[in-house]
Amino acid sequence: MRIAWERHGEGEPLLLIHGLGYARWGWEPVVEPLARSFEVILFDNRGIGESDAPPGPYTAAELAADAAQVLDEAGVQRAHVLGTSLGGMVAQELALAAPERVERLVLACTTAGGQESFPMPEQTVKLLTSGATLRQFVENALAPEPDAEVVERILRHREATAQPLEAWSAQAAAGATFDALDRVAGIAAPTLILHGTEDAVVDSRNAAVLALRIPDARVELFPGCGHLFFWEQPERFVEVVTEFLS
Repeated sequence: MRIAWERHGEGEPLLLIHGLGYARWGWEPVVEPLARSFEVILFDNRGIGESDAPPGPYTAAELAADAAQVLDEAGVQRAHVLGTSLGGMVAQELALAAPERVERLVLACTTAGGQESFPMPEQTVKLLTSGATLRQFVENALAPEPDAEVVERILRHREATAQPLEAWSAQAAAGATFDALDRVAGIAAPTLILHGTEDAVVDSRNAAVLALRIPDARVELFPGCGHLFFWEQPERFVEVVTEFLS
């Protein structure tokens, strides 16, 4: 699998894993600030950007294997891992499948899946079934009454890296079939769980579900923020993550 990746900064390695429909540009507001403290490694998941897009459906386990491949290619044996949304599911799989590769784990706006987790909010389900525009999806991923400049920045990026429907569906299948609820108790890495309280994509109550099952996990909420809370409060995000990883 050809996976496109890049690195920034120096220090302890930090692998960033993004979610459905977002290439590595999705970390734009926080990459350089994080790179002041860490060697930040970010990549395009299979199915988007400059990475290969084989026929799907994909699984979170396959995407986690891609993430491990990136670490191999970067010459990194062990790293902090930060995953958001679908990327958070991938990060859970990586921490479970290859615990020796994960130093500390940060799970952002994600879920363990399974029947006891909270399902996708109705607001997003309606968008998925109503033929909504890309702009509506971007706005939906932010807090109510989102910053217009942030919407435009994200929209330009998403239009530039638009996925074929087949590739988007292949990635979406990895999230839809993910269920680690009965396995996350086996995560050995110290874990920080982050979530925006106004997340309309992944119910914020899933943060507590994860925290109850992952040993000694800590939760930090971002009041008033949506799914892409690190675009809305990048300074606080970097501060919280840096404090935890340091």
